[in-house]
Amino acid sequence: MELVAGCYEQVLFGFAARPAQSWTVVPDFTHHAHSASLSAVAVNNRYVVTGSRDETIQIYDMKKKIEHGALLQHNGTVTCLEFYSTAHLLSGAEDGLICIWNTKRWECLKSIKAHKGHVTSLSIHPSGKLALSVGTDKTLRTWNLVEGRSAFIKNLKQNAHIIKWSPSGEKYVTVITNKVDVYKLDTALITGTITTEKRISSLTFITDSILAIAGDDEIIRLYNCDSQKCLCEFKAHENRIKDIYSFEREGQHVIVTASSDGYIKMWNLDLNKNKDVPSLLCEVNTKARLTCLAVWFDQASEIKENSDKAATSSQANEDEKSSIVRKKKVCWTDKNDKTAKRDRKITPEKQKLETLLQKKKKKLKSSE
Repeated sequence: MELVAGCYEQVLFGFAARPAQSWTVVPDFTHHAHSASLSAVAVNNRYVVTGSRDETIQIYDMKKKIEHGALLQHNGTVTCLEFYSTAHLLSGAEDGLICIWNTKRWECLKSIKAHKGHVTSLSIHPSGKLALSVGTDKTLRTWNLVEGRSAFIKNLKQNAHIIKWSPSGEKYVTVITNKVDVYKLDTALITGTITTEKRISSLTFITDSILAIAGDDEIIRLYNCDSQKCLCEFKAHENRIKDIYSFEREGQHVIVTASSDGYIKMWNLDLNKNKDVPSLLCEVNTKARLTCLAVWFDQASEIKENSDKAATSSQANEDEKSSIVRKKKVCWTDKNDKTAKRDRKITPEKQKLETLLQKKKKKLKSSE
């Protein structure tokens, strides 16, 4: 297991975290590929990718511990990165583009003009069929990743800077300054709102109903997103928290935090006693101003991540074959390919999602 974090000082840090009687964290590598501060980081079972204000995406091979190359499609700060399984990467940037990348050959399958302003955040549904994005044009956009096109657009009153699906994909949250709105997928309606004192910098789902929220202060707060009640809060750092990540390992829920104070910390959360303050497992001082964080696992099959979206490898291969026309810079499916449309398998899962999409679309139209 590796804790990977980017910083203002243009460095990607890697720390090996080893569970034993007590957790230990030791320096493993530093990577100096960018010429400006790092703004986003994402991992799959092989690679770590980083986005930066230098407008590039750098790829680092975690197996070989070497630089693997760079992606140069964006013209603007890369603001968000997210893998789906081992086959695809989505990137968003201040140029308003969302790019879909094939991670086998690292080619851009499609570049979508997603927002009139910046793309501030994106999130892929656990099924891999949908993605959500928010930007500085005050819109929340839903993307049909099977067709590679926009599904619908919802206007927001203010710009949202974070969007995230729950682990089950039945709900999602948006963050506008210090406010978290919780939506249900099947109704597209807000079911509750969580408001904090300070601007929210990061959040993560611990379970489908528990959110860990970090703001522009030193405090981590755990909320029940169904009742919107604060379960507990604790001081995690000496300065503002920039990013938060969570995973489950052998029944143990772990929260990882990164702060402007330079520290990366790991916390043990007991869900049976979620009103108790999580206990500190270990910490490491990078002596840098951290900006983004992720956790890379060598044996992904042994770890159940809260943000895990990986299907079985056979299903992923099937999806890739059926949904991607292997041509350079094309859509996930070619709309002119009638044979591909006729032969595409309609799974029950996809049918359910399409039905929910139609319901959501009708409700949005009626509310306008």
